[in-house]
Amino acid sequence: MKPIIWAGLAVSAVFLAGCTSGEGYYRQDYDYSSVQKIAVVDVIGPVGGEAARNQIADFFAMELLKKGYSPIERAQVHILLKEQEFQASAIASDEDAAKAGRILNVPVVLIVNVPKFGADIQVTAKMVNVEDGSILWMSTGKGKGGKALGTILGAAAGAAIGWASTGEDDQVLGAVVGGVAGGAAGNLLTPDEAEKMLAIVKKVCKTLPSRQVRFQKIKD
Repeated sequence: MKPIIWAGLAVSAVFLAGCTSGEGYYRQDYDYSSVQKIAVVDVIGPVGGEAARNQIADFFAMELLKKGYSPIERAQVHILLKEQEFQASAIASDEDAAKAGRILNVPVVLIVNVPKFGADIQVTAKMVNVEDGSILWMSTGKGKGGKALGTILGAAAGAAIGWASTGEDDQVLGAVVGGVAGGAAGNLLTPDEAEKMLAIVKKVCKTLPSRQVRFQKIKD
């Protein structure tokens, strides 16, 4: 049994690398220079827990800053929506997103959808006009990821721990319980997944319209 577990660990440590691609469009009749504050109101999809969603939202916030916008911190977005008894999970349409934007007092909001987050990662983002619910910008990107193998890695590691920490009579049960716990840990955003997600977000935001405000990167 033990050689099988460690073999699983070795195989699942492989990260599926690949090229990223993206495509997006924006309304050319809208004055983006009039927009300053913007909020990422939701990150939808099977991307693990809230920490992973926050990380993805931060990746988009970084790209928004590069384009001259002033994104609201995601934790603050949650606080303001909760105060008005409006949950981000209630956002099911562009109209709902516009309603959230009015609560947050921002002219536009960003919605991120991650429909695929495994061996293949796909990300779609759209900017919605709070005033009328119309889409100002929409873009999609995709690439290869290591989520499936990350989960296998977590499960294999958990199984190994469960096997080692139990008595001889309970080793099978310990391996199963440890595997379940490790699998849950594997659902977190791993460093490799974060790196790949950041690359895809950059590709998605390549067509994001700028406010025409010069952004200067400060170097140490």
